[in-house]
Amino acid sequence: MVLFIIWIRRLFFAIALVRCSGGFVAAQVQTKSSAWLPPSVIEAMRRAQVPIDALHVVVMKPQSNNATPWTHNANEKVNPASLMKLVTTAAALDILGPAFVWNSPVFIEGAINEGVLQGNVYIKGQGDPRLGVEKLWLLMRRLRGLGIARIQGDIFLDRTAFDLPPHNPASFDGEPLRPYNASADALLINFKSMLIYFVPDLQAKVARIHTEPPQEGVSVASTVPLIQTDCNDYRSALKAQFQNPQRIVFLGGYPATCGEKVWPIAAQQPDNFAARTVSALWLSVGGQLNGKVRDGVVPANLKPAFQNESPTLSEVVRDINKFSNNVMAEQLFLTLALQQSGTGNSKNARDAIATWWSERLANVPAPQIENGSGLSRESRIHAMGLAQLLLWAWRSPIYPELASSLPMTGMDGTLKRMKTQASAHLKTGSLRDVVGVAGYVDGPLGQRWILVAIIYHNNANAARPALDALINWTAQQP
Repeated sequence: MVLFIIWIRRLFFAIALVRCSGGFVAAQVQTKSSAWLPPSVIEAMRRAQVPIDALHVVVMKPQSNNATPWTHNANEKVNPASLMKLVTTAAALDILGPAFVWNSPVFIEGAINEGVLQGNVYIKGQGDPRLGVEKLWLLMRRLRGLGIARIQGDIFLDRTAFDLPPHNPASFDGEPLRPYNASADALLINFKSMLIYFVPDLQAKVARIHTEPPQEGVSVASTVPLIQTDCNDYRSALKAQFQNPQRIVFLGGYPATCGEKVWPIAAQQPDNFAARTVSALWLSVGGQLNGKVRDGVVPANLKPAFQNESPTLSEVVRDINKFSNNVMAEQLFLTLALQQSGTGNSKNARDAIATWWSERLANVPAPQIENGSGLSRESRIHAMGLAQLLLWAWRSPIYPELASSLPMTGMDGTLKRMKTQASAHLKTGSLRDVVGVAGYVDGPLGQRWILVAIIYHNNANAARPALDALINWTAQQP
């Protein structure tokens, strides 16, 4: 992960404090006529057969208090898709602080005698969004380091920090195996997803298959035949069979032209994913278990033997925004509730953000937020609201962390493949009927612009060139 240089952070912090002196009040904004829209944008909308009224735009110069923004349909609330992650991450950076970390404590119940724990182990989840297989393996190694070779009782997973209703991963778009549909969990392990690696062995004429993390009781074919075809749709060529959660098979072949590939899939039985992973990793480090891995609650009198610490919030926010990770965003959303009210549920999280918004952007209508990630048909905000949020961030101490978490055009994250000469840090958003960008665009003389652009229409994805044209136009403004 990229670490910020300390003196730069302090410099930005000092500048932000000067900007923030006296507090920030978002007043009603006078805007320019929509006639300013560049011909390249209008033409791109026309070619996509999307009406210009489906476009919602704000272009604003944060350096000037007197500059009039360019706007178009800026005060009509729309679904922002993943642009809503800007609200979640900005609020979290401000409320929790960039150095905030999640701790996952481990408790030992009983005495250890000659390598045998005469009791149970408890692992308590507290919302860590990045508890991956590597961290969990190290946690198992630390257990072994305590002198435990065999656990006479059970390993209990305490997931009570979040209070969530049952989740149907197919409910949003009928794609339950897509990792973006994974649900939040107080003990979220590896995003509740499995990675299937395919490595061609040309001599043996097979692709060798490896999976991470290991799952107790789940078998996956070790090889699949190589086939001579193009790599346009290797997943369909594999003819994967996921009907049996305990056995994944491939009835087709793997195109030799693909090289190495990784196919991420969401857990078929998400409620059992953590238990299967913990059990397999405990066995992989040489541990034995007489009982089983199951859900439970840490007894009130136990104190942690040790705890796993997550990366800092500034690093987590970078992953959320650069790669638009939905389940990480929802983990952060629920963490706000957990830290402020003691219970991680959606209502408390919405209340936490509503209170924060009313304090920081008092005169700006609050967003309608469902789960903090933007993977929602109900979330709403207007383009001016997002622009005012970005303006507030520009004037706040969190600006360096938030801005650097946004994808860079043509460089990384969700903008890595974008072909433009413009330099910008922009969050992207995309749903079936929404595409959008929001963030900061660099001008030709070193100045910076705030840009928010959302297209809300059934054919929105065909109008992406209009967003590219807006980015390029903004970057050319003096």
